[in-house]
Amino acid sequence: MTGAGRPLLRDGAGAPPQHGAQDELAVTGVECFAHHGVFDFERREGQVFVVDLVLGIDTRPAAASDDLAQTVNYGTLVDDVKAAVERDPVDLIETVAQRIADVCLLDTRVEWARVTLHKPDAPIDATYSDVALTITRTRGNAHD
Repeated sequence: MTGAGRPLLRDGAGAPPQHGAQDELAVTGVECFAHHGVFDFERREGQVFVVDLVLGIDTRPAAASDDLAQTVNYGTLVDDVKAAVERDPVDLIETVAQRIADVCLLDTRVEWARVTLHKPDAPIDATYSDVALTITRTRGNAHD
């Protein structure tokens, strides 16, 4: 329990971990083209993946200084995330989502990262609107 009587949320509980960073930076709808999947045709032809990010950061230093160097540069972050998604094909979206979280946590100002990886054209023999995996990773337990 936290001091306020609220439970401390763990990774994957659906809400951000309760640490110092109460501010959230969101970047949604980042389209990437990659060759991930368990089927040969997915590896050969590739497909679109879409990334949504929510990062726990403390924006007060940037707000006080009005200095980009005091916050996460989301332009650079998007470039790095796209590069992570589009490199080295793997079988599972779980692997790609972890890769994205690792990139986000490289910036020490990011206390936690919630990553949603959409695979809208997943090879499923049914009518559906999306396949998506959401993971939350906090600094210090990114690989737990």
